[in-house]
Amino acid sequence: MDIWLASSNKHKQKEVQGFLKDWTVKIPSDAGIDFDPAETGSTFLDNAFIKARDLYRLLAKPVIADDSGLCVDALNGRPGIYSARYGADNGEKLQDSDRNALLLREMEPFSLRSACFVCAMVLIVEKNRFFAVQETLEGEITKHFCGENGFGFDPIFYLPQKKCNLAELGLDEKNKLSHRGKALCAVEKVLQSLI
Repeated sequence: MDIWLASSNKHKQKEVQGFLKDWTVKIPSDAGIDFDPAETGSTFLDNAFIKARDLYRLLAKPVIADDSGLCVDALNGRPGIYSARYGADNGEKLQDSDRNALLLREMEPFSLRSACFVCAMVLIVEKNRFFAVQETLEGEITKHFCGENGFGFDPIFYLPQKKCNLAELGLDEKNKLSHRGKALCAVEKVLQSLI
């Protein structure tokens, strides 16, 4: 069965597909849809719902949307809901490596390195039937890039319990403990009830 992911991010599609093995995860471009909704919410959950609702209106098929980001304690929770646009100049988003370098520079004066990834996920099954969950992954901001896997801030996010950066984990291991993996686990239980 198909499940539509309200994202244009192929890395995210691959990550979600690795988790939802009983489903074919499609993104709007698979249907020829240019999808870039305005994320005007004030929370991760608000933005996830906006994306899910907008894609559901276009397709009228089951849709998953997430909004996720990195919340750094020393930066009062920034970049938070603006993680994907962190450091953007005149609307031009930075490449992942440039955003990571910017965050490491901003963190230089701080000894407190604690941070967490947050993922709010919404599944819309029918027009008036939806499910929502929010999960976290606790860790620390490192001082150097490490690891080739993942995307976003993964190369500078250290997991004390694993003694490595998130970008050093394989996809299956990452999905078991990540913020998105935990949220997908909850969503998968709902999806299984639909089969």
